Amino acid sequence: MSLVLPLLVLALVVGALVDIITRPEGEVKHLPKMVWILLVVFLPLIGSIVWFVAGHDYTPQREYVSFGDPRRHEPKPTEREFRTTEQELADLEAEIEFHEKQARIDRLEAEIGERRDRTVD
Repeated sequence: MSLVLPLLVLALVVGALVDIITRPEGEVKHLPKMVWILLVVFLPLIGSIVWFVAGHDYTPQREYVSFGDPRRHEPKPTEREFRTTEQELADLEAEIEFHEKQARIDRLEAEIGERRDRTVD
């Protein structure tokens, strides 16, 4: 019976350390991850409790679906997946046209610069 409390504290410390280490930097509040790790290592009970109360960012997770739901294994659709081949080709043609116009503008500007240099001399 006397081992229950130390085992609970150990489980709390290990859980806090695993949570700190695996959590992305953006979800850690108030202190850098390394400081949180040191706090939990040197003050196990207090550091772990403070981590779960103040340092842990509890943001809402994505939509939960049941285990057997087929949406669980499907990737999230992105805007790029819904573009047709015709749309992609139209975008490529517009990009080519833009760069051709830009190249023509650059050539004309260079030609104007050469003419100015000739008239100045």
